[in-house]
Amino acid sequence: MKSTPAIATAALLLLGLAACGGTDAAETAEAPPAKSIILITPNPVGTNSFLQLGVKGAEAAAKELGASFKLYESKDPTSIAQNVDAAVRAKPTVIVGISFSFDDVFTTVPKANPGQQFLQVDSCAKEQAPNLACVSFKEHEAAYLAGVEAGLLSKSGQIGVVAALDTPFIHRWIEPFFAGATSVKPAAQGTPLYVGGSNPFSDPARAKSQAQTLTGRGVDLIAAAASGGNPGVFEAVAASGGKAFGVDVNQCALSPGNVVDNVLKHVDVAEHAAIKEIFDGRTGGVKVYGLAEGGVGVNALGDDLASSGCTVAASPDVVAKVKQTRDDIFAGKITVADPLQS
Repeated sequence: MKSTPAIATAALLLLGLAACGGTDAAETAEAPPAKSIILITPNPVGTNSFLQLGVKGAEAAAKELGASFKLYESKDPTSIAQNVDAAVRAKPTVIVGISFSFDDVFTTVPKANPGQQFLQVDSCAKEQAPNLACVSFKEHEAAYLAGVEAGLLSKSGQIGVVAALDTPFIHRWIEPFFAGATSVKPAAQGTPLYVGGSNPFSDPARAKSQAQTLTGRGVDLIAAAASGGNPGVFEAVAASGGKAFGVDVNQCALSPGNVVDNVLKHVDVAEHAAIKEIFDGRTGGVKVYGLAEGGVGVNALGDDLASSGCTVAASPDVVAKVKQTRDDIFAGKITVADPLQS
């Protein structure tokens, strides 16, 4: 009983401290949420240059905007769905999904979560919700330019493509490449082969095997469109005396003297810009980046061609033709057919 006054005094002291310096639940709830970005990839990033660009763009945006960044790497459709669900529960400022692998899940999840902003890079769900922004590219325009180079440089007139999968989207790297070649060498013949298997975007061994099949048929120029599998293609052409084209980024340094040029796609730049727009409140919609918008290209068009390590730098006549073709596309004199629209 004698301790009661002490207890009462302590209680009053605690109440006083709370009144002076405490923060109640209402104040906490009203605090603005922290800015954050979650990027979900369809496969482990690893050596996949396309996914590396996705990470680069999101990280750059996070740094500029003062936001946190988290990467969720998937391995199959099931883990993609699981990662999207986990991201929704985390409630970031924006959830970014990269590639056509998100077409299905982004058809339903954004509609079910209208208060959450989503960004899909390199594709767009067919039924686009108002809170889903999309960024896509005209890869076929850059592939056409690479094809022009291949047609001018091929000695056998046999060119090929080693692509990850036989899908309408990936055909943007195939038919336009062959069309560019035949525009300057009508007799040129093109053959595509596909990596396939359980890991089509990161399987150098299977990509190399398909490239060896092509070189065995007399193909002397191969466009590598197998992402992480591209080094396998470079190994095959190096052994056969042929040449290759890279994809997404400058891959000429991966196999010095064996890579002519690259079908470039500036995923990081477009993704960075789209995230900034979402943070500024400009959400939804679709933006398409082609040659005119600086979203795609080839190293032959760059000011740094001389230091690129690409063998096309040694063929100024080919570079001049590529630049003329680019200008003709700008002027509407050449229209590159989009396999996705056919």
